[in-house]
Amino acid sequence: MLSHRVASSPSKEAFRYVESDRWVSLSWSQTKDKVFQLAAGLLALGIEPQDRVAIACSTRMEWVLADLAIMSAAGATTTIYPSTQHEDVRYVLSDSQSKLVIAEDDLQVKKVVDHLDELPELRQIIQLDGKVDHPKVIGWADLEKLGRDYLDAHPTAVDDVIAAIGPEDLATLIYTSGTTGRPKGVRLVQDCWTYLGASVEAFDIISADDLHYLWLPLSHVFGKALIAIQLYIGFTTAVDGRIDKIVENLAEVKPTFMCGAPRIFEKVR
Repeated sequence: MLSHRVASSPSKEAFRYVESDRWVSLSWSQTKDKVFQLAAGLLALGIEPQDRVAIACSTRMEWVLADLAIMSAAGATTTIYPSTQHEDVRYVLSDSQSKLVIAEDDLQVKKVVDHLDELPELRQIIQLDGKVDHPKVIGWADLEKLGRDYLDAHPTAVDDVIAAIGPEDLATLIYTSGTTGRPKGVRLVQDCWTYLGASVEAFDIISADDLHYLWLPLSHVFGKALIAIQLYIGFTTAVDGRIDKIVENLAEVKPTFMCGAPRIFEKVR
């Protein structure tokens, strides 16, 4: 879907996000370049088809890019809420047999590092903000450089991997919240996301001209579904997961639609 979207509308605005206190944009072509670079970095780290790569991070542009990169490397995104406590983080990583973790900051990295002796499958932690001094921790920029070097040596690597992905290949493991006992890993295959895109397009309620405001947790299926739908239809999404910024950002971004639970709309009102 990403490759098709880029072929259909390469120069159209895909995403808008906050950088240094101002909104900046990515076209679909720029988005693909970033995603393929990160996907190549994951391949350089040894990710193989359907290997799990966890993301422990709040909603932000890097989450979207990381998720698309994981799937473009034929891996399976494993979601961890940033509010998840140490023991549950350890459980999700162990249960999913995640090979890599993309962690937002020192706090999220610490939740992983404290349990490394119980996570024999885990090879590397990729930290977005800052960098904990630990042999298994690399930075986001390090992953980008690995990807650039890998693509220099293997220019068609990501395209080749995408071409081999099947509709029943594992794309996402979303761990349930609010159920009794341990969180359950829900297996969502590639076809789940393409079906969502096609089915929402069939309702004809959203067009490529729409502007979407995304604040929802991407660790949950609703937030991730909106990205899949965007890939299929081609509208623009403004990304900012900071709930305390919603009212201010709505006035600035002026989106045509925003999704959420009723309580959020009550708060905004």
